[in-house]
Amino acid sequence: MSDSFPFPSQSLTRKPFVFMRHGETEMNAHNILCGASDVALSKLGEQQALSARWLDRHCWSCVATSGLYRARHTAHLALPRHPLYSFEGLNERHWGSLELAPLSVQTPYEETPPDGEPWSAFQARVLKTLNRLLAVHELPLVVAHSGVYRVIRALQTGTPYGPRIDNAQPVLIEPVENGWRMTTLEENWLEQV
Repeated sequence: MSDSFPFPSQSLTRKPFVFMRHGETEMNAHNILCGASDVALSKLGEQQALSARWLDRHCWSCVATSGLYRARHTAHLALPRHPLYSFEGLNERHWGSLELAPLSVQTPYEETPPDGEPWSAFQARVLKTLNRLLAVHELPLVVAHSGVYRVIRALQTGTPYGPRIDNAQPVLIEPVENGWRMTTLEENWLEQV
């Protein structure tokens, strides 16, 4: 079964936010599709999360995570003094029978994996959750998954395809006159905020 492009008529609320993918898991390191499986960070993933601890110096209006442990643990390590709010709507896509299979067997995003979550349903729940957050928070930080980032990319560019976002690398997503700008953030960003 194939979901059709383009994407839902709804759009992402035009407010800035920061997105960060969770730290590496053993599944990431071995090119295995994690999806909705609740796996832990690897030792490297924990170090990646700790390397983003500079984010804890900013006073975030909200630190939102997916309900999956790898995202919550990343946020806890990177932002220990901030309260964390988990949202199931930010969970990674459920890949059905492809969960924990080699990444090489992953179906195209627009196709529904066997017993898995359709792209349109995944995109709709992520969009609904992000828009709820953006409706009440100024510049929230969202810690989630590469699939969630692909939804954001698709809503902004029309396609989920492109390079995978690095683990524990924050990206500022902000509206500009003709669309959106996505900027990789480094520690010196705090001096400009």
